[in-house]
Amino acid sequence: MLAIMIMTGVVGINSISLLQKEKAYAARERELLQQISVEEARTKELEEFATYTKTKKYAEEVAKDKLGLVYENEIIFQEVD
Repeated sequence: MLAIMIMTGVVGINSISLLQKEKAYAARERELLQQISVEEARTKELEEFATYTKTKKYAEEVAKDKLGLVYENEIIFQEVD
């Protein structure tokens, strides 16, 4: 009889431990799913930017901003300090 009571106690303690682990794993799963969602959004932004960098508009912006190039008949206004 004593052996059965001890085994019941051990099983009860182990089940409590397993429930705590289950809660920890569920919390970790939610955290990982949130990270996946964030990374998927970031991936989408990067794909859109990659597509944008292949457009003529992007090339024109880079030429103007970084290289200072303008169209032949374009008028440039500069700020006076």
